[in-house]
Amino acid sequence: METIFELGEISCPSGTLVVIDGGHLGLWSGERSPVEIDPVLLGVDDAEMAEEVRKSVDFAVVGPDAQAAVRSFDRQPGALLHDIPASQVPAFRRLFDEHCQVSGLDARLEPLPSREPHADRARRTAAEGGGSFLMFGVPVVAVGGLPRDRELPVLATRTGSEPSWTELTVRTGDAPAVSSVPLGHVGVDWARLLFGDVDALNAWQHDEPVDGLADVAFWGAAADEAAAAFTAPELGEPGEPGVRGWAGLPVAEALDQALAVQAWAQEPGRRLMVDFRPHSHHWQIMRALRASELDSGTLDLGPARLLCAMTTRGDGYFPVSADLDAAGGVVAVRVTFA
Repeated sequence: METIFELGEISCPSGTLVVIDGGHLGLWSGERSPVEIDPVLLGVDDAEMAEEVRKSVDFAVVGPDAQAAVRSFDRQPGALLHDIPASQVPAFRRLFDEHCQVSGLDARLEPLPSREPHADRARRTAAEGGGSFLMFGVPVVAVGGLPRDRELPVLATRTGSEPSWTELTVRTGDAPAVSSVPLGHVGVDWARLLFGDVDALNAWQHDEPVDGLADVAFWGAAADEAAAAFTAPELGEPGEPGVRGWAGLPVAEALDQALAVQAWAQEPGRRLMVDFRPHSHHWQIMRALRASELDSGTLDLGPARLLCAMTTRGDGYFPVSADLDAAGGVVAVRVTFA
């Protein structure tokens, strides 16, 4: 037996929906070149490796058999090959050429004059019928043809006594579905998914506070001791009973407080988690999510409304599909966990 819950609603004024790991939105370049994304955000702090990332190359596959070649090469989803590290380009070219020769395909790689921005990748993928593409190696899904003028419910399905979601669905139409097509997989490393309009994501501030303020939160076995040492009250955030800290501090002051509590927690036997929370869009939507009984939250960003939900399944690569009506219109976008 299935039980369906409505998590909230999104709006998609551009008509193009992006399904992405909400924790990875700090890597989203929007209209900018991915070159502008700091490699530190990718966990790269080695100078030589950072330069490799900055000098990565995007390739188009051209020639009479281009579609068959990129599909059978099967290194990345989509029509283009993105983010090939500079030192690997010669070997990657040889590998592709050998594949085409063995397969009897007339195709070749041509480097793009500049890296393709992530928003452009999403729009192009949607225009090609929907599917997935890579954002620094993380699969992201884009699909077009969504209604632009109304809100769209996001539903979560639970089966039997199973406590986790088996499916998250964006309902985009009322007509009956007559077929379903796979769109690829979305990669999740932060146990959450975000459904958002492609244009709205260009305004997303993942770590930078929108008001210059930040919170500091801490919890754990040593929380009472830390609260006494630092005269820290309970934050009183919905969904976070017992969490202590400070709310609405100037960023520099909040950072100093967070570092001081972290240093205190390094003493042996002090079990404490410390969280520095700039008032960014990511903070806003996670605040709503933590307060939700259904592990989801929404955020209005310009004319669009975005929704983020915990997978309740942790991390992984989850298949995304589109349900189509008799005319080929999209009536639902589904992420399946089971």
